[in-house]
Amino acid sequence: MSEYDDEARRAVPKELERALATEVSLRSRMRHVAVGLAGGCGAVLITVLWVTEPHPLPARTQAAFAALIAVGLAWAAFAGWALSRRRPLFARDRVLGARLALGVSVVTCAVGTAMAAIRGSTADTLAIALTGGVLIAAAGLLLARAHARRRALLRLRDTLRDGTA
Repeated sequence: MSEYDDEARRAVPKELERALATEVSLRSRMRHVAVGLAGGCGAVLITVLWVTEPHPLPARTQAAFAALIAVGLAWAAFAGWALSRRRPLFARDRVLGARLALGVSVVTCAVGTAMAAIRGSTADTLAIALTGGVLIAAAGLLLARAHARRRALLRLRDTLRDGTA
């Protein structure tokens, strides 16, 4: 190793190094690989289904397929972004992933509830709205936890930097 790398390692406080070990661990990386593969494979599968349809699909179905492909590609892009970072993200990936989940949940709930209101019964509309509300609440909770984790890591980093300087 070069002298620069040795100096950089010594400059990182041990507490911060331990706190960030989970952020750059193999387990964390494998989770991002799984998310990227799931999003990419989902987008490819829906694209193949769409392209191989023998007859043109109705406009609403095409819109739904396009939206699902966009969601899959968004998750794949998110995973690629997180995996391409060569340094700790200080939980920025968690915040971005939770924002993506919240956005997709809100749009899915709104569209699903609107379609159920137009085409379904009151019970169907209520069931879809409640399910969407649960998904939105879960995504919102994940976003709040991600923000808290990021704040804690940044606060620890700043505290340890001030203490070592």
